[in-house]
Amino acid sequence: MLSEVLLVSSPGKVILHGEHAVVHGKVALAVALNLRTFLRLQPHSNGKVSLNLPNIGVRQVWDVARLQLLDTSFMEQGDVPAPVPEQVEKLKEVAGLAEDCAAAERLAVLAFLYLYLAICGRQRTLPSLDIVVWSELPTGAGLGSSAAYSVCLAAALLTVCEEIPNPLEDGQHTSRWSEENLELINKWAFQGERVIHGNPSGVDNAVSTWGGALRYQQGKISSLKRPPALQILLTNTKVPRSTKALVASVRDRLIKFPEIVAPLLASIDAISLECERVLAEMASAPALGQYLVLEELIDMNQHHLNALGVGHASLDRLCQVTTARGLHSKLTGAGGGGCGITLLRPGLEQEEVEATKQALTSCGFDCWETSIGAPGVSIHSATSLDGPVRQALGVL
Repeated sequence: MLSEVLLVSSPGKVILHGEHAVVHGKVALAVALNLRTFLRLQPHSNGKVSLNLPNIGVRQVWDVARLQLLDTSFMEQGDVPAPVPEQVEKLKEVAGLAEDCAAAERLAVLAFLYLYLAICGRQRTLPSLDIVVWSELPTGAGLGSSAAYSVCLAAALLTVCEEIPNPLEDGQHTSRWSEENLELINKWAFQGERVIHGNPSGVDNAVSTWGGALRYQQGKISSLKRPPALQILLTNTKVPRSTKALVASVRDRLIKFPEIVAPLLASIDAISLECERVLAEMASAPALGQYLVLEELIDMNQHHLNALGVGHASLDRLCQVTTARGLHSKLTGAGGGGCGITLLRPGLEQEEVEATKQALTSCGFDCWETSIGAPGVSIHSATSLDGPVRQALGVL
């Protein structure tokens, strides 16, 4: 069992192209978003395990001795056991959550307990740990915040229990695990996602683990080689929506107008493939012309998504504001509100970017300047983290 403090981070995600079409067997491109979730794990000898999630107001403490008495044999099926409903019910009893606890808080605690007991349960005695997780990602916005949380937990718990080595060497600021260890982190993170979402696709945790850009089609996930880090504005309209309802509405429209909607889905697929080709070209020799192609693809996809019925007045407003400044935007994720992305091509004056952010903020939206194609799960020295992150995690 390691005794040093571990500092881990992993990125959120956005869908670049392929929303909704992916449900019907087409290609989707998911990219790591350089808004990250950060975790501090501090080993203790006080007989307690504590979880502090300041973003959602969770602070829970459990007695290790009490957890040790639990019958966790149900978690010993296979190398990386999948949670089943009976286990999750059992964890609810252990969690000690208030009846009026919000769903997001409840699921975050259950995912932690599952990963803690399943990973650390392989030790003779469960470890005393103090864990703080803080995120730059808004929750419930379709940006993979729960996957980033599960990936950070899996990486930190596997490392502290010495199931995988700590790759950070003396003098290094940031390091990443080997491909083999990333595979294990991803498998465990997927189980955390299953506790939270029931039946996730596995895309979000894969993007959080490996970073960069991934192609997803019919359950097959593959990494794009060396995708460029593209600068974007990410805008959260703060309009709530139901992914399930939006997916159902597209399916209904496909049944009602098959000869109109099927070609739209095929065209979105072609946009994803063309974007993949351009990103591969940019990996070796980026040029302004490629950014212009990416902008055209963004515009075409946004029109297609509106034709599928998943647009929203708030997203139209976002596109109007950015188009007036010569920039190109599209929704990302389920649509019907939620988030949109705006590509920032190289050479854009910072004043212009700030003016655009100001205009979007004055619409009542949240707006971040960030990048996509960010590195996946990483381990850090304290000095490599920004002041606000250190403060949020309580790192001295």
